[in-house]
Amino acid sequence: MADIRNCEQCGTPFVPRREHARFCSARCRDAWNREHMDDLEAEASALQWSITAMSDAAERLSKARVLGRPRAFAVIGEAVWRVTIVDATLVRHRPDAYDSVMMGQAPAQRQLVEGTLAGLRLVRNRIGDEAGLAEFIEPGGPGPGAGAGHIASWTWRPVQKPALTALSPRGRAWEMTRYQAYQAHLAGHAVGETFGQAAASLKLAAAKELSREAGAVQTVLL
Repeated sequence: MADIRNCEQCGTPFVPRREHARFCSARCRDAWNREHMDDLEAEASALQWSITAMSDAAERLSKARVLGRPRAFAVIGEAVWRVTIVDATLVRHRPDAYDSVMMGQAPAQRQLVEGTLAGLRLVRNRIGDEAGLAEFIEPGGPGPGAGAGHIASWTWRPVQKPALTALSPRGRAWEMTRYQAYQAHLAGHAVGETFGQAAASLKLAAAKELSREAGAVQTVLL
């Protein structure tokens, strides 16, 4: 069966073109935004906080030395969660700003960033279920800071294909997309490489949207 949802604005059933789609059209999304301006202001504040937390987590990972695997996995896990929280917020609630920033990049860079984020979604979903980060991380290995024992030099391991039988056809397609992105853009790469460009793109998209929303609020006040 197709993955069919009801639009949060008009209630019309629709087939989502992206995983977190909430509305059947841009018109419905804009109408919902106009009716929930107070909600958007609260969301903007939460997004700003999430951006700061993401940046702090990525910086901690880039500087952290190995002080035992549990601590190292905690630092990596926090970075995964922070990046994917911002990613999900932008994709779900600010898709225009998200798409604008992605489309503004060179094709190879866009593929890298989008593939990295999709791969991190796989990690987030799996470590929140039965798997742990030990399944995904290979401690040590070559890379900047390897000799000094930096966590950023650890690498992502290749992983087995996820179980798909319990998912809908569209759900299986999305899960396979995340898995393929992980294998292509994370597996074999240093953990420290993962977050820099992805976080930079997310910060740019968030800044673009926060600036737009600030202008919209100012217009309403005037």
